[in-house]
Amino acid sequence: MDFDQSPDNRVLGTARVGTDRPKKAPVPVKIIVAGGFGVGKTTTVGAISEISPLTTEAEMTSASVGIDIPGQATSKTTTTIAMDFGVLTIDQTLKLYIFGTPGQSRFAFMWDDLVKGALGALVVVDTGRIDDCYPAVDYFERAGLPFVVGVNTFNGQMNYNLEEVRWALAVREDVPVLSFDARFRASVRDALLVVLDQALDKAIRARST
Repeated sequence: MDFDQSPDNRVLGTARVGTDRPKKAPVPVKIIVAGGFGVGKTTTVGAISEISPLTTEAEMTSASVGIDIPGQATSKTTTTIAMDFGVLTIDQTLKLYIFGTPGQSRFAFMWDDLVKGALGALVVVDTGRIDDCYPAVDYFERAGLPFVVGVNTFNGQMNYNLEEVRWALAVREDVPVLSFDARFRASVRDALLVVLDQALDKAIRARST
């Protein structure tokens, strides 16, 4: 039996080599989903992840009464004690690794490790408890990390409009403030794409200087 031994058409067993180059792996991008306790961070990660999300949820017990207050808009009975993790492939060149932070102040010591290497963040806000989101906004402003404020529309409702939220959080005009629904994949996707735009804008500005 004769085989074509030309350099670009060699055959090893049934595998052809030299004709199909392996595709480049997509670029990994780390994105943070942050915010106060019970604002919808775990729901956000779960709605968008293409894999079964990794969660570190623990049952809320009587010991947390008065400490972990989930708010009136939710029937939340668990709390994130470490992080959430999900994955989203944007296209053949880009893959998002999404990390959700714990919302309680007693787990704030974990933030520095979770945020290390991230390119941007989505700060999830519940308009019924805006005060809980100040620490996340302050953190990313101090860190100089691009972020977007995403108002989670629980059941399609907001207590304040987006400009009122911007004023209440005292965020800069160049920080996008948008509404989204953490339960729906398309809505979360659109919010994360804005985060990517912010990260790209910062990279372009840094390169130009």
